[in-house]
Amino acid sequence: MSEEPEWSEHRADPTPPSRAHGRHGTRRSPSDLWRDFKDSPFLPATVLVLILAAGAGLFAGSYTYAMANPTPHHVPVAVVGKPDSAKDRSAFVAGMEKALGSSLELRHFRTQQNARHAIEAQQVFAVMRVERPEGVELDISSASGASVAQLFQQAGPKVGKKIGVPVQVRDLKPLNKGDPRGLAIFYISLAAVIIGFVGAIQLSVHARRLNPPERIAYTLAYALLGGFVIAAVVDWGLGALELPFVHSWLILALTMFTSGMVFTMFNTLIGRWAMLPTWGVMVLLGNPSSGGAVSWPLLPSVLGEIGRWLPPGASVNAQHTAVYFPDHQLLQPYLVLAVWALVSCAVFWTWRHRHPGGRDRTAAHAAAPG
Repeated sequence: MSEEPEWSEHRADPTPPSRAHGRHGTRRSPSDLWRDFKDSPFLPATVLVLILAAGAGLFAGSYTYAMANPTPHHVPVAVVGKPDSAKDRSAFVAGMEKALGSSLELRHFRTQQNARHAIEAQQVFAVMRVERPEGVELDISSASGASVAQLFQQAGPKVGKKIGVPVQVRDLKPLNKGDPRGLAIFYISLAAVIIGFVGAIQLSVHARRLNPPERIAYTLAYALLGGFVIAAVVDWGLGALELPFVHSWLILALTMFTSGMVFTMFNTLIGRWAMLPTWGVMVLLGNPSSGGAVSWPLLPSVLGEIGRWLPPGASVNAQHTAVYFPDHQLLQPYLVLAVWALVSCAVFWTWRHRHPGGRDRTAAHAAAPG
């Protein structure tokens, strides 16, 4: 029996090309290609590319819309005394409204002391007294809103010169020397907000096996420690603000805890895409409308109203009052932060079985002896 020649092992495979490579050689339908793409890591990566591009535009747009060209809207101003002529007051008020490009919401007070009390209670941004021959006394409050005070300080003397009335401008509540532009409170609140939800993200990645009570406890722990460090750096280290230390520390800690639990809530509800609503509520909408960088009367009216009810705005409001108006505390910002924190904790606790983290207790019990 003759042996097969060596070259026979290298003969061409008679199998048609379409069958030689199995399914790789067949022409695949669009539905097959989509199914493969959907099951591959390329789908979430592609979605992230699109989300990041949109987020970049929205981030720039939201801050530019709110802060690039601040315009006053219905600024509340206290008015004291009676001028010799109603024309004197109306001429100055009309001139101020024209210079500011907005209407002044005049609130009449019988005495200067009552008007200054309204400043302390954050009900008005300036006090105006129009009387001859003294002219106009315009008392501003930089602590109430640095951007509003700056506009009044610039416009008042110019308007007085136009109508022939001398204008004296005084600052009743100046800002801290280390914070001449009044932005430090915004920055420390922004730090608390961002580090708050970034901390929750890191817990979900690096401490994934934490159970719900442990996750809440560790969120509270980094909030307390982080709030302390922020306050210490800004006050003791840099001297930018003279903080009522314990009060400011607890506001920052509550802000960080609330921000962290907001992310945890969304992570429970929608899983890996939780960053989207968290970023939208806290950064895209919350920070530009917080009143920290631009006072609420200068923000677009919708943002000015919404910002008070979001955690960043509540944090700025609470911190601002604690630093500059300690004798007239407001309850609303603390309630806003507390409600957001409690609702977030309640949602997380109620649907904790849906949270991607935690330890499998069933498996642990099954593996235990007996």
